[in-house]
Amino acid sequence: MSHAGLSITPLDDLIDVQRIIRIEGLTVGEKVTVSTSTVRSQLNAWRSQASFVADAQGVVDLSQQAPVSGSYQGVSSMGLIWSQEPSDPSAAVVFPDNVLDALVTTIEVQTQSQGLLKGTLIQRLARKGVQRIEVREEGLVGTLFLPEGEGPWPAVMILNGSGGGINEPRAALYASHGYMAFALAYFKAPGLSDYISNTPLEYFKQGLDWLRREHKPYKNFVALNGQSRGGELVLLLASLFPKDVSAVVAYVPGAVVHSGQNAADPAVGREGPAWLLNGEPLTHVWQDNKTATWAPFDEGPAPHRHEKAILTALQDQDAVARARIQVEKIQAPIIMLSGTDDGSWPSSLYSQMVYEKLQEVGFAYDVQWVDTPDAGHSVIFPYVPTTQLSYTHPVSKRISTSGGRADRNALSDEDSWNTIKPFLQKAVAEHNELK
Repeated sequence: MSHAGLSITPLDDLIDVQRIIRIEGLTVGEKVTVSTSTVRSQLNAWRSQASFVADAQGVVDLSQQAPVSGSYQGVSSMGLIWSQEPSDPSAAVVFPDNVLDALVTTIEVQTQSQGLLKGTLIQRLARKGVQRIEVREEGLVGTLFLPEGEGPWPAVMILNGSGGGINEPRAALYASHGYMAFALAYFKAPGLSDYISNTPLEYFKQGLDWLRREHKPYKNFVALNGQSRGGELVLLLASLFPKDVSAVVAYVPGAVVHSGQNAADPAVGREGPAWLLNGEPLTHVWQDNKTATWAPFDEGPAPHRHEKAILTALQDQDAVARARIQVEKIQAPIIMLSGTDDGSWPSSLYSQMVYEKLQEVGFAYDVQWVDTPDAGHSVIFPYVPTTQLSYTHPVSKRISTSGGRADRNALSDEDSWNTIKPFLQKAVAEHNELK
């Protein structure tokens, strides 16, 4: 009898690289159980398990075979990663504190014939040579990631959503793909407000200007990447400062200006303004709205579905018209990523509103939209756990659901990122630096 062997290809690579997990040398029809464990923080490990039956060649190949039982269903090469669940859901941190550190997953295969097989899968957010630089100047708070080498590189400025903070994982991965990536915080970070309320939009213009002046991107190209409230924000900024934005990557975006919502300063209230321009609040969809009510979100047992309240506001067509982001003023290619079961707000409907308006006006730039059926609000990038559908909002502390199913969210992560990469490559290639 040949010896069983576990292979993981590649063993060590970026987090967005699909791996082939394969067990060979088994007896035909032998049942094996594959378990994973990834220590993602000091106090929390994420685990998954699935059982497979060896084929006529005595092989189990996760890219070709579905498990007969376990943490996920169907054929999925990385199913044992996205189906992982935390040992402590209250501390479900997905990424390491230091994004330059690797995520190490231990894989164990219990065979009937040849005992226990072990292997290690290593995922990295930052390729070797990526530099991490904290930015605390000119009032800006963020982290800059530079690719290996001399440059120049095209740039991406990355904005978080209603959780605030600095999105270092996404910036590190962008830098690993050859972009100068500036993760800029605008609240809930050192020296900034704890809340989204009354955020001056000039702050982001300052960030764009600083990035160009101090770091001189390739072809003067600076894209905006934002998620959720950040997805609303990048469309808004590109419409207000069209000469300064080279491309827009809008994850689960809004099509209208919103109030402070869950990230609001309690002294201002969730119906108070989120954004200021020239010191004045922008008109938002909750303002003078005849149909808006928080009741569908507030009432009933947790987890709460924020999207239900937003849909009441969208019934007032006049309020929607007043708050609509004037995307037709954007002078750059746009890509939007959404899911049809978004529990936070209706990102699929919002993306459709933007897409149809751009079609109506004969928008001169590339527009792409990836809308994943049954996926939710949490679109990240490939091959991370997608099982945590409920969460405690980091500002309001409300227990809510982001919607979707783990398998559909995993598909959304993969399809979105695999569309964004060529979208940005094309945007850089076609960019006129004299714009």
